[in-house]
Amino acid sequence: MQAIRVERQIGGRTLSIETGTLAKLAHGAVTVQYADTVVFGAVVRAKPREGIDFFPLQVDYRERRAAAGKFPGGFMKREGRPTTKEILTARLIDRPLRPLFPKGFMDEVQIHLNVLAADQQNDPDILAGIAASASVAISDIPFITPTAHVRVGRIDGQFVINPTQEQLEYSEFDLVVAGTKHYVNMIEIGARETSEDVVADAIEFGHKVVVEVVSMIEELQSKVGQAKVGDVKAPDQAFVDSIRNRVAGKIRDVKGKAGKQDRSDAVAQILEDLVAEMAPPVTDPNASYLSIMAQRDQVRKIRSVFAEVEEQATREAILSGVRPDGRGFGDIRPITCQVNVLPRVHGSAVFSRGETQSMCTVTLGTSSDEQLVDGLIAEYSQKFMLHYNFPSYSVGEVRPIRGPGRREIGHGALAERSLVAVLPSVDQFPYTVRIISDILESNGSSSMASSCGGCLALMDAGVPITKMVGGISIGLIQEGGRKELLTDIIGEEDHFGDMDFKVCGTRDGITAIQLDIKIEGLDYQIIRQTLHRAKEARLRILDIMAQTLDQPRAAISQWAPRLLTVKIDPEKIGKLIGPGGKNIKRIQEETGAQIDIEDDGTVFISSVDGASAEKARDIVEAMTAEVKVGKIYTGKVVSIKEFGAFVEIAPETDGLCHVSELSDKYVQNVTDFVNIDDEVQVKVILIDDQGRIKLSRKAAMKELGQSDPEPVGAGVGDEGGESSGNRREGGDRGDRGGRGGGRGGHRGGRGDRR
Repeated sequence: MQAIRVERQIGGRTLSIETGTLAKLAHGAVTVQYADTVVFGAVVRAKPREGIDFFPLQVDYRERRAAAGKFPGGFMKREGRPTTKEILTARLIDRPLRPLFPKGFMDEVQIHLNVLAADQQNDPDILAGIAASASVAISDIPFITPTAHVRVGRIDGQFVINPTQEQLEYSEFDLVVAGTKHYVNMIEIGARETSEDVVADAIEFGHKVVVEVVSMIEELQSKVGQAKVGDVKAPDQAFVDSIRNRVAGKIRDVKGKAGKQDRSDAVAQILEDLVAEMAPPVTDPNASYLSIMAQRDQVRKIRSVFAEVEEQATREAILSGVRPDGRGFGDIRPITCQVNVLPRVHGSAVFSRGETQSMCTVTLGTSSDEQLVDGLIAEYSQKFMLHYNFPSYSVGEVRPIRGPGRREIGHGALAERSLVAVLPSVDQFPYTVRIISDILESNGSSSMASSCGGCLALMDAGVPITKMVGGISIGLIQEGGRKELLTDIIGEEDHFGDMDFKVCGTRDGITAIQLDIKIEGLDYQIIRQTLHRAKEARLRILDIMAQTLDQPRAAISQWAPRLLTVKIDPEKIGKLIGPGGKNIKRIQEETGAQIDIEDDGTVFISSVDGASAEKARDIVEAMTAEVKVGKIYTGKVVSIKEFGAFVEIAPETDGLCHVSELSDKYVQNVTDFVNIDDEVQVKVILIDDQGRIKLSRKAAMKELGQSDPEPVGAGVGDEGGESSGNRREGGDRGDRGGRGGGRGGHRGGRGDRR
């Protein structure tokens, strides 16, 4: 088959979509290229599993390091489980696609996305979203309409389409917009306190490009697209009506009652009574296998239809003015905040909103605790992390205990992104910071509780964040011409509603957004209304949080490491480390502090004991300080020779104090004035071209107004007046009774210890 290709100029670079030559056994396969970044996408389908009652879509996105000419880091040289970046990108693609498959379509669908080439400037995540949509569009899989992704930045007040990695460093925000030709159906943003109207303008700006990319996919679809085939399961309408007539009124009566568990128990009882009425259990011991299986199949059908009836009844109740827990459309659930709830940990907080509760703990660490991130772009270290945990007990259920799932990684990333904008600079606060958010109760908006609780825990830990951050989720119920925005949605409103629009920020602007929807999309007006509704709620939440703690504590926890920073000349890093790490190990053993060194000469010193950190800092500064001529140092005598004494004026730095510079008195024996391990004050009088240091104790004493007493036995020579202290090593002894011939003969006046 000949390659079919469509292309456009998008953001000053060529975007192309091609199909026809690769993976021809897949149901749809495309290659998307933008500049020198290439992503391959393929989709396959299989018949639905027996008894399945949901759409089992799987999106798998992988970044092979070979795409950037790299080997995987670590011991294993083959990629394993997906990285955090890969998981977040898969979610970024799944969320806008999933609502566009027909309701009742339950075939197994897998979308495979592989990065084939990466120029390390154009992030492949956007191209992967386009590849996923295009591969499904040209396949025979039922799909309502194609989608596309685009990235938007803002630099110097101007919006930029698909900014490069370098441009993102200077951008006010990193916004990803996905949508169809008519609507926006996915938003993800990390921002630096950007106003609601600017964000709304950026979304509209990006969606115009989305429309252009969707037209490319439709052009490709018109050339190679297949007829859509697939079973869409729909229950018999008469069966649906019979169940609705039995239970719709009862469900509406339950809605509006306080307490998630009470409502859940009441609805469960209605379902149990319905099953007992319409599909009573088979009690005849002689009943056939077929009749037993028929009863079980009937129960499955009843449960499936009951869920639809409950959804419709809940939506109707909300539109009539009755939310599931009885609140008004703009009401926020009761909020309570606590800080310093745990001993020993560096910072802690519990944030509760209604029946959603997050416990956040903060741990402060050193640069050795940073997370090393290795991907297609250059390897970097991450100094701030927020890890979100959603145990099954938070919703009163029993589930296998495993590692974090995709949802947990996604929610943690959102809460983390919301707080990044208010963190202090590394120069101001060089600690590595980790937040753990454990969801203790959940009835909706647990990620927003993590953002609020994480902010309080940071302040409790003494992290000097610039402003407080709060988060809120806005929902939507849309039926025909009726629409209602719901502030602070709970679990039922998320499950049965059309939208979960999460917005985080400070009093001055937005720091993070994540939009999930179950309909084709949102128009611009609803997006603006939602952003402003979220701001009103966020300000109220921040006021409540401030009543508990309105600014970071003045000092970090006594249990947190004391972290000091020293800047040294990069050329002296080797000296500080020493051969085989000898010097740095000695300092750490001597002080008990941990020392980490960056390539630029930044030295991080940490210790739980502040005095230990300061002692280590003093040693590092002394060891790496530049020795200056004319400066007086306090040093330790480390070696004595006949011609003088070697004095260590800084760790691993010593110089020679010649006998002629040892004292203002006559020197017969060096040991008459100094001995090994004595502390002496000396002045640097010369540093020669080879870096050898010449010291003078005599000059230091003169400058300090001091003088030596006459040593015992001074002037008494050996063997006819020859002074043992004046002998020249390896040279003439000089004149008897005289000092001139013996002075300064210390093998060329070396400044090195021998």
